[in-house]
This record gives sequence, C-alpha cells and structure tokens, in this order.
Amino acid sequence: MSTRLSALGLPALALALVGGVLGVQLAYGGGSFEPLRSADPCTTREVASRSDGIEGLTERLVLIGVDEAACDLGVTREALILELGQPGTRSDAQIDVQIDALRDGLSAAVRRMDEEGTLPPASELVDEALDSADLNRFLEIAIRAIPDSVVNAALKTDDVLLRTIADLDLRALLANLDDQADLNAQLEEAVTQAVVDSLADRLRDLV
Repeated sequence: MSTRLSALGLPALALALVGGVLGVQLAYGGGSFEPLRSADPCTTREVASRSDGIEGLTERLVLIGVDEAACDLGVTREALILELGQPGTRSDAQIDVQIDALRDGLSAAVRRMDEEGTLPPASELVDEALDSADLNRFLEIAIRAIPDSVVNAALKTDDVLLRTIADLDLRALLANLDDQADLNAQLEEAVTQAVVDSLADRLRDLV
C-alpha cells in the first residue's frame, strides 16, 4: 500500500489524511485496498489530528465525518472511499445518497466533537483566519483588537462549522475526484477554506 501511495506523488498532507482513514489496512497487514478485516465505522474510535489550528480541526472533522457517512450507508470506510474515488460509475441517485450521507456525517462529527469538548473556541481560530483572509489592513487591525470574550459570545465554532458544511458543494467535489486518495485531501481543503471565509465574514460584522 505504501508503495502505491508514494507512486501517486501526493503531498504530505494528503498522505497524512489518507493514512488516518486507511491506516487500518496497514494495521491488519493489507497489501491492497481490500483489507482482510475492516474496522466497523459505527464504532466510536479515537481520532487525533496531525496538524494544528483550523487545518487540524478540519482534518479531524473529515476523518470522523467519513466514518459517520460509511456507518449511515452500511459500508466500511474503505469501501466508501474506494467507491467515491471511481468517477463515472454511479447514477445521479446514488451520488445524491452519498452526498447526503457525507453532509450528514460531517454534521454528526461536529456534534460529536462539541459533546466531547474538543471544538476550540472561535477566538483561537481568529488569527489564522485573518492571516488567510484578504481584508483591509485597518479592518484586520480592528478585528484583532476585539476581546476574545466578545468573539466567543458572538461566534460559536459548532455553528460556523455546521453552516460551512451546509454550504459545501459536495457534488462538485465528488465529480472532480481523480482517485480514492483525493477524498480526504479535497474535503479537508474545502472545509478549511470555507471555515476561514465564514469566520472572516462574520468577524466583519463585529466591527
């Protein structure tokens, strides 16, 4: 499996994300994308991100969300990723079912992280969001001066994430998958950018 992934020439982030979801195959000695034994996606497992900030938050969100989607569809996470990585093989109805399952899975992941207390307060994400946003310099300075208590009272991380997930164009994302290894990388990138945009837009309203 490691040889094939290396041959794809994926960036380090994509490898880390795919490793998080498909790592069970290595644990069971799987030499292909069909492991001898697959973990039950309906069983809660510990998922730790390998990054910090918004990137780490969305990495964990995607990993849990894919598990939730696979559970909802009654398949293993590996089988789901394989199927989603095969463009042109599914009907519109099948794609709609998968899109609904992915969106519901990501939303369920937000709720689980909120219940676990692992969602960071919005104030911890502000600086990173502003670093990535293209804002007027004076507006950026004014936003950075807002006290954390005000930011956290006005912005709830779970609300930002749920709104982001609701607005994601998952159909376009799935249509552009080149292979199964792209799923987590593209989901993580899309969610990260959407979170940054959402935070920046809503922070403007506080000034």
